[in-house]
Amino acid sequence: MAAIGGHPYSPSDIELPGFVPQQLSPLQLVVPLIGTSLLVITVIWLVSGRVLNTGRSARLSKADRLIMCWWAITGLTNLIIEASFLFTPNYLTKESPSFFDEIWKEYSKADSRYASRDTTIVAIEVIAVFLRGPASLLAIYAIASRKSYSYILQFSVCMGHICAMLVYYITAYLDGMNFCVSPFYFWTYFVGANSPWVVIPTLIAIRSWKLISQSFHSSKVNQD
Repeated sequence: MAAIGGHPYSPSDIELPGFVPQQLSPLQLVVPLIGTSLLVITVIWLVSGRVLNTGRSARLSKADRLIMCWWAITGLTNLIIEASFLFTPNYLTKESPSFFDEIWKEYSKADSRYASRDTTIVAIEVIAVFLRGPASLLAIYAIASRKSYSYILQFSVCMGHICAMLVYYITAYLDGMNFCVSPFYFWTYFVGANSPWVVIPTLIAIRSWKLISQSFHSSKVNQD
């Protein structure tokens, strides 16, 4: 992709002095990410089925085990991938970029606010790294340990994800939606790659709300 302003991002008049072109292809970035995600899902699924379902405790449902896989993926994404953006402000100019630097160069083609380090984006990532990431991993522990706060925690974290995505998309719209280099990047990354963090938290939040309501109802019936 031609670099009109010395870089491949949109709009072309963004000033990115010292920009170092991306070295890895999209395929070289996406395949390891998908492979690692599948490995994490497999490990969590097997551990939750064979180790955590032993003993006298009630067995974890398949839904709980799948949700644990989700919290592992989203928590590690927050604490590793998104943290790399937050703590590497010079990722566009590094002569020897890391794998994660290359990820953000690629994603910035879908949203150049990352390349320009827009303050809204940085704020969203601060919350992701320091709050949502640790809370996501705590949710795994809460589910595995059958903690009483499990569903309240999950509901809260899901609402955090949904609110963050609303801010992300609304600010993009208000700022003109001119941050993407092509329709391919718009639909594949800006919409497609982010959609799980809208759809899945919504489904988990609904489930958690129902289970919390059932618990309160049962408690009220027992008291009566």
